[in-house]
Amino acid sequence: MGKPMSLNLLKAGYRLVVHNRSRAAVDEVVAAGAGRGTSPRDVAHRSEAVITMLPDSPDVEAVMRGPDGVFEGARPGTLVIDMSTISPAVARRLAGEAHGRGLEMVDAPVSGGDIGARGGTLTIMVGGTAEALERARPVFRVLGKTITHIGDCGAGQVAKACNQIIVAATIEAVGEALVLAEKAGVDPGRVREALLGGFAQSRILEVHARRALERRFRPGFRARLQLKDLGIALAAGKEYGVAMPVTAAAAEMFKGLCAAGGADDDNSALMAHLARLSGLDWRA
Repeated sequence: MGKPMSLNLLKAGYRLVVHNRSRAAVDEVVAAGAGRGTSPRDVAHRSEAVITMLPDSPDVEAVMRGPDGVFEGARPGTLVIDMSTISPAVARRLAGEAHGRGLEMVDAPVSGGDIGARGGTLTIMVGGTAEALERARPVFRVLGKTITHIGDCGAGQVAKACNQIIVAATIEAVGEALVLAEKAGVDPGRVREALLGGFAQSRILEVHARRALERRFRPGFRARLQLKDLGIALAAGKEYGVAMPVTAAAAEMFKGLCAAGGADDDNSALMAHLARLSGLDWRA
């Protein structure tokens, strides 16, 4: 997602220095006008604001705190914006360390997937001070259409965990409903059409159910990342003493999908996994 977000910032007139483990993505953004960074430290040293978009908590910690990381290169007053989806506890720890170094840091995870990243229509959930958000807001306006200040550092990550709970549980529920319809001899496409006009209407029913009916599971948002995010949500639930039986069940279903070879499919492929468990073949 970092590549289309970078391209949108370039189009909006921002000067960028970019670095990534995958050289191909960097080459494309550099060809569009960005400078090439040699390391996270180099990017931070050459920037007034640093944005990270990484897969998981250990990746963010390594990029921020590593020997050639952002914290080593950033000058006092630098704004650090982490748009990854990570543990709220890790987000708070990193923000505390950043503050101790004279930096401002916000956690700003997003919802909207690859389509939202390309279109600049992401939903951005922000944790941090109001002052840091105001510094970041012009950048966020390029990347997203909904920007919500949730609270202090880590609050954005809590909001994203809540988002992923609802997404996963809804994919599971919509998948079960469509499989039931087909197994009962009823056209699942007609069922979807009817439900879109009622109280069960949702974005998952609109978009992901259509993917399932068309047998189109190219990501999108990969199933293995959905599973990772559910792990973050369950860990937060354990920390705060929250009963999360539906989240736990959804995580087990995504674990089964990944074990069956669907880790790099779209998260909507859970519906095909449910179909397979019910004796149907919904693969393309």
